[in-house]
Amino acid sequence: MKNRKTITDSTVDPDVLAYTVGDDPVLDLSLAVWDCMGTAAHVTMLSEMKGLARPVVTTREAAAARRELGRIAALAEKGKFEIRIDDQDVHMAVERMLTERLGDLGKKIHTGRSRNDQVAVDVRLHMKDEILRAETETVTLAAELQAFGAKSGAVPLVGRTHLQPAMPSSVEMWATGHAEMILDQLENLEAAYRLADVNPLGSAAGYGVPLPLDRRRTTELLAFSRPIHNCFGASMARGECEAALLSALAQLMAVLSRLAEDMILFSMPEFAYFRLPREYCTGSSIMPQKFNPDVLELVRSKAAQVLGLQTAAISLLHAMPGGYNRDLQDCKWLYMKGLDLARRTLRILAKVVKGLKVDAEKCRAAFTPGVFATDVALMKVAAGTPWRDAYHEVRDQFAALYDGKRAEVAVMDPDEAVAAKTHEGTTGGIDHRIYLRREKAALKSISGRLGALHAARRALLGM
Repeated sequence: MKNRKTITDSTVDPDVLAYTVGDDPVLDLSLAVWDCMGTAAHVTMLSEMKGLARPVVTTREAAAARRELGRIAALAEKGKFEIRIDDQDVHMAVERMLTERLGDLGKKIHTGRSRNDQVAVDVRLHMKDEILRAETETVTLAAELQAFGAKSGAVPLVGRTHLQPAMPSSVEMWATGHAEMILDQLENLEAAYRLADVNPLGSAAGYGVPLPLDRRRTTELLAFSRPIHNCFGASMARGECEAALLSALAQLMAVLSRLAEDMILFSMPEFAYFRLPREYCTGSSIMPQKFNPDVLELVRSKAAQVLGLQTAAISLLHAMPGGYNRDLQDCKWLYMKGLDLARRTLRILAKVVKGLKVDAEKCRAAFTPGVFATDVALMKVAAGTPWRDAYHEVRDQFAALYDGKRAEVAVMDPDEAVAAKTHEGTTGGIDHRIYLRREKAALKSISGRLGALHAARRALLGM
């Protein structure tokens, strides 16, 4: 084909080529639009470079390249972009397509770049977009839990420690407690976002180039917060970003797994506090009565997988020397798989929570005298008994009951016990405005940054 050349070494054994290329022709499809965006910014900067006897790329050529990059990006969004085995990756596929359409201009776009800083830019742009979308889904799940809690209100629920009945709680407290833990995971995702929101472009292979590249200009065009100052550091930061994101995702998934486990337990017939929506349960091939919480069980499995991906990323990095090493290629699959698992889990859990039902009478019926033991002891304290004396008095009564002996034990009303605790954050002190404010502020921040990122993409690619 006219003007078509690749960097593939024809002397490389085909099996070696396939092994080293790996899954990049598939994985890089997710990066194609971002690669076009990074290339458009780089070409624009090349056309503006000062101090050269002649421009590497003229302003007119840069405009032509951006138009063609926009066309390629549009093909990628429609699923019509192809990465061939001899391309090896998205970067060379884009360069090939530009060269086929624009001739020598397509051969100029790699000036001052390495595939190292190219993929680092692509990954960071992709990660910024994905993290913000994952944050939106995190807020959505938290909002469903908060709404479920508000709707359920002060329905009494046995609070448990060690899975044993412990103290009076409420469905509202349970739901908003999980919501708060999930909202707190935004802090970890934000830390990963800040690491991704810096520009490695212009670092080339990690040592810069003898051209007056304007790294501040590409930072502005790509809507990054700042450039990574040290070119060697920019090269070594590959993999660190991916590992940091996987760490945040692993912690998020651990929290989601605990929510799933609670819903599994509390929907068991032996508890029956909650009823799972049937459309999210599966049946048995032999037992016609079964409605299994398979989706929630798989949340636990997915959490374990994301933890494994994080471990793989850290293990991959821990003994790597400075500078680029091909091991880093495998970080791409790890973080993309982690994102996919986490985002799908967030979305499916939001659906399950939205359809969750409470059996208030089952919740109340689960209260046994022991659940009120601490409350009874504190009532004695309020009447003047020292805490430790009150503790032992109540403990002795319940010890006798446990041993099958008669004992005078106080039995309280579950609803009254729930209403009796009014300090901040307990059963009678849940302030839903706190959750609503946090959700609103998070969504506003996410929307603003997504808007800025996609506005930059539109400006560069005309999309």
